[in-house]
Amino acid sequence: MIHFQTKPIEEKRAIMKPAELPDNPRIGVIGLGYVGLPLACLFSKAYPVAGYDIDREKVSSLYNGNDSKEQCDNAAFEAAIERGITFTASSSDLRECNVFIISVPTPVGEDLLPDFKPLLEASELVGSVMKRGDVVIYESTVNPGATEEICVPALEKASLMKFNHDFYVGYSPERVNPGNSAHSIENICKITSGSTPATAEFVDRLYNSVLEAGTCPVSSIKVAEAAKILENTQRDVNIALMNEAAILFDALGIDTHEVIEAASTKWNFAHYTPGLVGGHCIGIDPYYLINKARECGIDPIVMKAARQRNEGMATHIVSRIRRAMKSKNIPVKDARILLAGFSFKADCNDTRNTKIYDIYNELSDFTASIDIFDPNVDQASVLKSHAIKICTEWHEISGKKYDAVIFCVAHSAFSKYDIKSLMAHPCATFDIMGILNRPEVDDRL
Repeated sequence: MIHFQTKPIEEKRAIMKPAELPDNPRIGVIGLGYVGLPLACLFSKAYPVAGYDIDREKVSSLYNGNDSKEQCDNAAFEAAIERGITFTASSSDLRECNVFIISVPTPVGEDLLPDFKPLLEASELVGSVMKRGDVVIYESTVNPGATEEICVPALEKASLMKFNHDFYVGYSPERVNPGNSAHSIENICKITSGSTPATAEFVDRLYNSVLEAGTCPVSSIKVAEAAKILENTQRDVNIALMNEAAILFDALGIDTHEVIEAASTKWNFAHYTPGLVGGHCIGIDPYYLINKARECGIDPIVMKAARQRNEGMATHIVSRIRRAMKSKNIPVKDARILLAGFSFKADCNDTRNTKIYDIYNELSDFTASIDIFDPNVDQASVLKSHAIKICTEWHEISGKKYDAVIFCVAHSAFSKYDIKSLMAHPCATFDIMGILNRPEVDDRL
């Protein structure tokens, strides 16, 4: 028997030229959430697109032309369906793609440390189907270095290919703002980067071909990662400053929003307001930067303090609500309380990491008669995620009378309802977002 000796893989790679970048992009978007679905619909304007998600129920709904979670503009979604966008929960359907865009969540664990599991699983999945010359672009928010230090090794292991020789990587962080129709995905400038100069140019051209606002190419993937996470961390720190000021001004008997309005008359005052910091971005992403700083031997004092201040605001708000009730001689024990709004921000149906849940839990120590009304969110989803049955239809609360009403989220939909008709006499009112004027509410943050 004749034995043929094969050359080692590394020696073969040395002989082979670096792979060519795709000249006819066929895009696979991994993760069809509030980032991935609008992105897939946008790219379908110019390229064949396959959207992949592990949630088979969601995929089935999308496949049947129904964005049940309303994560994409209706017109954009319907146009993408007409153009032939496909949705799948089978990795084999991605084998024809040569550009993969990964847009999966980047959460933290109970220890507040980064949880890279979704990114690793998505990387392994893409690595199992990609071919030589393919490009993988990450959109998920991570700390500087994570893409090349954590994701690339997973791609190499699953594909048995070599980074920057057989395949290439780009990073273009998401800048989607749920609930903000004025800043839709196509008219937000996107940061772009790549693992080689040619890849960076390829990624930049790809995004520029579908965006109206253009791109901001940067010198490296690390710079792109750092820019994105700094955006969110800066907002966290600025809101923390306003929250701390609100606590101080309350102690001094000063209206914080009047102070902010006065200060805003100076041209270089940054207009931030106090409030709850929930959701999956500002309330989560800073922990990735905090953890990376610690790995570098740096104590991120300001970032840690901001997180601590913002995480403690629910307790402060409940104390203000109780004080407002006491001023009207309304017993907190067994009081009937209405929380208006449950999503983490206005005009949005997303309840992930909502801090209204923290307020609900703190008030539950004093009364079991708490209703939550939010017409923007899905009742079944909240019951599953938070074990609370909230009211999403007006008839569920109309006719009731409440001892306290807390305006938690500034949904524009609330303008359709006469919430004042639900107030008992007396009734304590509190406005967390500071949208209402003092004569309309007893107190505001």
